[in-house]
Amino acid sequence: MPSTSLPTTSNEARFRSFQCTTCGKLCANARGLTQHRNSAHPVLSSDDSENEAEPPSTTLYHPHLTALPVDENGNRLPPYTNPLPRRQLNPDNKFHPFEDRLSFDWAHYHFVELQSSVRQINKGLDLWLASKIQAIGSAECGELPWSSAKDLYSTIDDIQQGNAPFKTVHFKYNGKIPEHNAPAWMTATYELCVRDVRHVLHQQLDTPDFEHQFHPRPYRQFQSNGDGVWNDLFSGDWAWKEATEISNMVEDSEGAMLIPVIAGLDKTTVSVATGYQEYHPFYASDGNLSNVARRGHGNGVMPLGFLPIPKTNKRQRKKKEYQTFVRQLYHACIAYIFEPLRAGMTKPEIVRCPDGHFRRGIYSIGPVIADYPEQVWLSGIVQGWCAKCMARPENLDDPDATRRTQKKTEAYMKHHDPGTLWDTYGIRDDVVPFTHTFPRADIHKLMAPDLLHQVIKGTFKDHLVAWIMEYIMQEHGEVKGLEIIADIDHRISAVPSFPGLRRFPDGRDFSQWTGDDSKALMKLVVVAEKTN
Repeated sequence: MPSTSLPTTSNEARFRSFQCTTCGKLCANARGLTQHRNSAHPVLSSDDSENEAEPPSTTLYHPHLTALPVDENGNRLPPYTNPLPRRQLNPDNKFHPFEDRLSFDWAHYHFVELQSSVRQINKGLDLWLASKIQAIGSAECGELPWSSAKDLYSTIDDIQQGNAPFKTVHFKYNGKIPEHNAPAWMTATYELCVRDVRHVLHQQLDTPDFEHQFHPRPYRQFQSNGDGVWNDLFSGDWAWKEATEISNMVEDSEGAMLIPVIAGLDKTTVSVATGYQEYHPFYASDGNLSNVARRGHGNGVMPLGFLPIPKTNKRQRKKKEYQTFVRQLYHACIAYIFEPLRAGMTKPEIVRCPDGHFRRGIYSIGPVIADYPEQVWLSGIVQGWCAKCMARPENLDDPDATRRTQKKTEAYMKHHDPGTLWDTYGIRDDVVPFTHTFPRADIHKLMAPDLLHQVIKGTFKDHLVAWIMEYIMQEHGEVKGLEIIADIDHRISAVPSFPGLRRFPDGRDFSQWTGDDSKALMKLVVVAEKTN
């Protein structure tokens, strides 16, 4: 039977052969199709896939926090029930929940570009309606998409896509202020830019791309010889113990799901196009996700806030009042960030997971990733002391040093004067860590090392490279030493292009080292120095 289809041109046939099977996008060539798939439809590969033959292992799951699926109202579902389909956006209107392109553009113009007030929006709607009546010549011209600014805001709130918006919260010093010549930091207003942590966590959990990189239950994995296997947060002892504590302390927790919040802080200086502006970002990630999901370019790790950075002159920085205020402000901001989760730490809340199922989740403050200077502020200890144990600064490797705990700190502060706390226990008496007011949270147990600053950049750049440069200068003198260092930089810059190696045209002498810079230089520095 002859074909009844219309003939296709050569261009149509060529483009159709490079069509994405996922979204239908037409690409000009095979390379373009590959780039489109990698950017628009990335596949998160598991670390386990790299191992062709893994030894047999046994996995034990937590017996109480079993993450049983429920419906939207919290009622348990029968076993093997399929998840309800996710609510889809209107396929017939890509501008949903707006009526059409015009109403979307009108809302975007007034709400985003002009940031119009309620009065201005209402006035604009009146003029729109008047122009519509005039164009048709009758008052029977139909209604506008919105009758008022309140109506417009309701439509904007119905948008189902997009990140949780930032909002600004203001803090001020509330201590005694001198009547005359008060320092500027006492009267200044400090801004915390923050997102709703609960909203962010729900976004991360309700991401279908994480379906195979998601752990609903804490587990313990053992090899055939009895050795433990640790990989993601839920395979560790902390998650198991936290789930056990919840099952013992929280009512109606049987069958619920632990949702720990992994936090990260990193005060940094941005030099590009900002004039060396300081920022103090606060990041958050759902602890149920695997490490692979957090490494992917998605929403596995999201910025949750930017902490205020008080500034004053050198003289004021040395005063105890200022040092106390900036630390209390620091902990007040972090406590404010976690506040939306407080109710859900003692009462299960319905959340939707990457596999499409609803579960009853219980929040917990999880590991806090920070470098040592940040750990000093987080734990409220004296600079030089260990933030996790009682080892003294001159003997940090003391094998008999006991662990720091919240209960110990409270007991020491109750029975000792500030001088003894400082000198004997390394504790500041002017700040209480934010974790003291949250259930099941102890900052000394939650602090985790910052691999970037303490291992990659710390061990390599700040120690290994610095020690080598100092040794060269001491061994060969300043003139010869500078000559050798210049030769090392020349050898690093002369490395030819090669797969897996990165070129550094200016050598290793640049100010802002990133983690990628350090890892790339590790492959070159040792070889370049060995040849000398």
